[in-house]
This record gives sequence, C-alpha cells and structure tokens, in this order.
Amino acid sequence: MPDQSPTLSPDIRPATPDDADALADLEKRCFDSDRISRRQFRYLLTRGNASVLLAEIDGELVGDVVLLYSRGTSVARMYSLGVDPAMRGRQLGRALIKAAEAEAWKHERAYLRLEVRKDNIPAIRLYESMGYHRFGELPEYYQDHMDAWRFEKTLAPDLIPSLRPMPWYEQTLEFTCGPASLMMAMGSLRPELTLNRKLELRLWREATTIFMTAGHGGCGPYGLAIAAARRGFRVEVYVTNEGVHLIDSVRSEEKKEVMGLVQEDMAEELRALGVPITIGALNVEEMEEIFHKGGVPLVLISSWMIYGEKFPHWVVVAGFDDSFVYVNDPYVDHEQGETPMDSIHMPIHRVQFEQMARYGRVGLKSAVVVYPERTACKSR
Repeated sequence: MPDQSPTLSPDIRPATPDDADALADLEKRCFDSDRISRRQFRYLLTRGNASVLLAEIDGELVGDVVLLYSRGTSVARMYSLGVDPAMRGRQLGRALIKAAEAEAWKHERAYLRLEVRKDNIPAIRLYESMGYHRFGELPEYYQDHMDAWRFEKTLAPDLIPSLRPMPWYEQTLEFTCGPASLMMAMGSLRPELTLNRKLELRLWREATTIFMTAGHGGCGPYGLAIAAARRGFRVEVYVTNEGVHLIDSVRSEEKKEVMGLVQEDMAEELRALGVPITIGALNVEEMEEIFHKGGVPLVLISSWMIYGEKFPHWVVVAGFDDSFVYVNDPYVDHEQGETPMDSIHMPIHRVQFEQMARYGRVGLKSAVVVYPERTACKSR
C-alpha cells in the first residue's frame, strides 16, 4: 500500500545541465526499465525542444517531470513523470503534473498528452482524477512489451473541437504523404474502405507528378484529385498558380519539361471528369465552411515549421474549433520519439496554419477537397 504520510509541498523549479547526474540517479530509483540516461537528460536540457522540472524537499531531489514540445503544433507531451519511491503517497505526482500543465501553457500549448503503462493503476487513477481522458493505446510500447494507454487533457477548457471520424494511416515511404492523406480522407467518407500499402502505392502511381532531387517523386494536387475522382468521389481543386506546380523541386530542364507535360495531361483528364479547378487559395474560414458541408480538405504545407525541413507535405484536415485547425499527418518522426498518436488530430493555431499552408519560392497554396461519392463514376 502507498505511504499515507502527510502531503508535502515541494519546491519545483526548472532543471539545469548541472542536475543531470541527480536526475539520472532518480531514474534508477523510480524505474526498472525505460529509463532516461544522463546523456539523454543533458541533451534535453541543452538542445532538446523540452522542459524538465524537478521537485525538491529540503534541497533533496524527490521527483521530476519531462515535457516534449511538438514543433509547429499546440501539443505538449508528458514524456516522463518520476517520484522517489520513498516519497510516494504524498501528492508529489499531483504537484508535478500541475506544474507541467502550467509550463506547457506558458509554452502556448493547449493540449497535454502522455503515455502510461496499462498495469500502472495508481497513475491511471491520478491522471483521470485530474481531468485526463483516454484516447488511444500503443501495443507493446515499453521495453518489457507492456501496452500503454494514451491520455490527453485540454488546458483551455473552452475549446470544443468539431472533429470528423477519420481513420489514420502512416505513410510507408518518404514520398507517399499525398496518397496516405487521400486514403484518410476517402476512408472518412467511405468507412468500409480498406487502407493498406497496396492502395497507397496504387494511388501514388496514379498521382505522381513531381521529381525530387533524387529518387522517386511525390504527388501534386491534380494527380491526387484524379485518383479520388476515378474512385467516384466528388472533388474540387484549388491552386494559386497556373504554372507547373512544385517545379522548385527540380533543376533539370528536361525534368521540368516532363512535369509540365504530365500536369497538362492531368488537367485535361480533370476537365473530362468534370472536376472544377479554381485558381485561388482557400483560407481557414473557407475550409471550415467546406468541412461543415461535408468536404474533407487535403492541404499542401511546407514541413519547415513542423519538422525543420523544406519539402512539400500533404496533410488532411480532421476538424476545427475557434482557435485551431486539427489535422491528421501521415508522417511520424520516429527518430524524435514520436508515436502515431502524435500525428492524429494535431492542433495547429489558425494563423500558424495559414502560414505553413504554402510552399516554394512562389508561395504555392493548394488544396484538394474530397466529397462523398457521386453516382456517375464507378469506384474501384
């Protein structure tokens, strides 16, 4: 049974690199596996996009909490919460969580997410008592293969997002974000659709228009629109540039010529399919209006604000509220410790979303809106 000693009021402060040794020692006392090493703590405290808070009683370290921040979104992740076993049962965990919530809010994060072992019943009860709700699970997440529950709390309680039921699919290749996003959009409108790699690659073959610097290319708006229309969905295309899309990705004049011819051919097929092409951009308010009328927007963004790399990237809009656009992102940055749950219903400030929804020197803005199927086309 946990210690029922009186509640303690710890001193909670940000950790510094000088605390790395003490934090690593605390990890050994708190956890049998999945520990954060001294080297990892030093990285988090010097170069990581993170906050580390520690709790002290009479100058002795008795607990810590580690927060990670997703670049470009309004989510913070509670990566670790540790309380010295000798001090458990004295509300130190609750105090650290409250401090973590305040720290996340200070970093302009409106949501706090975390993972917890399914067999850690005291921690689960603590999170639930503090307003966290379960929204997913991760099989065999821990080193001993124990599953994890995913929990989330809204730090701004007035946010009430309107979210569309939507399957999530992770792109399996670096150049298939467009097909993966289209699969999620089609799956939300046709729930019986099976999302698998065979469909992902089939869509990619149909929609590819872009040469990358090396290797295979990605998909532009016309190709994705054709792939959806061929399957019987009603589609609309919005682009701000009548020229060849995403041509910034290549230098070779021969490749540019090929891209131009492919795009011209796709434009002709879209006209034959009756797909309207609007030369102009959708702003967030217009996307929201379309969303509430049953359309699902796929939006081209620059990945710089989220992943720190300059490449075109497709995401699918899953919902809105007064402050945020919620997107399903088919990409998971596993090297940064992300999980699929970090890419589902990602809240992005409306203003920030407007800024990232453009690509290249010409600032191309593009969206492909998918609506429920039309009877005139036969799906396949």
